[in-house]
Amino acid sequence: MRVASWLHRDVNHDAPTSASDIDRDITVDVFSDIACPWCYIGKHRFAAALRSFDGRDRVRVRWHAYQLDPTAPVGAGRREIDALVEMKGMSEEQVRQMFAQVVRNAQSVGLELDFDRAIAANTFDAHRLVQLAGDRADGVVDALFRAHFVEGRAVDDRDVLVDIAASEGLDADDVKSRLDAGEGADEVRDDLAAARQLQITGVPFFIANGRLAVSGAQPEDVFVQLLSQAETHD
Repeated sequence: MRVASWLHRDVNHDAPTSASDIDRDITVDVFSDIACPWCYIGKHRFAAALRSFDGRDRVRVRWHAYQLDPTAPVGAGRREIDALVEMKGMSEEQVRQMFAQVVRNAQSVGLELDFDRAIAANTFDAHRLVQLAGDRADGVVDALFRAHFVEGRAVDDRDVLVDIAASEGLDADDVKSRLDAGEGADEVRDDLAAARQLQITGVPFFIANGRLAVSGAQPEDVFVQLLSQAETHD
């Protein structure tokens, strides 16, 4: 799929400064949500593709916010399974069957998800943390996924977010201060608006060099093809 134009701001603070740098780099913008298991799976499949891609040192990955449920209450502390039963109008058994399929796919990339422990959360502040993480964003995204899907931690709890930031080498006091001050909120809102403008209705969604797009947790070879096409197409 081709994207006619990349309408989002350039959030990379280390953007290339010369034409040769721009020609050499491949930028992949990823829209995802911390509460999306397919985004977690897709991240790992993409990472595997990147490891096998000869030009991996020229690839810059930028993470963008998307919210599957922007109305989720903050701090409710409900089990994810209970929240989905209510949201989707399904029985608990049906939701568990849906989870079982996701778990099997996660296991194929070495991930063990524990939906019995997962806590439903509003992910807005988690996305703010990603914005504040700078060049540590990729590790913070992984840590947020683990916290939500493996460790059963509430990723809309400010103390949890600060602890995750510290675990990824960020200064805890600085992150807490910046979160308390509301930093990152405008950037997250910009991402959500960009997703609407680009008519993104499902995540993960990968855009290479602002032109080529792949939706979903695709197999590794599809991501390799995306990177290869981004490298060779004008």
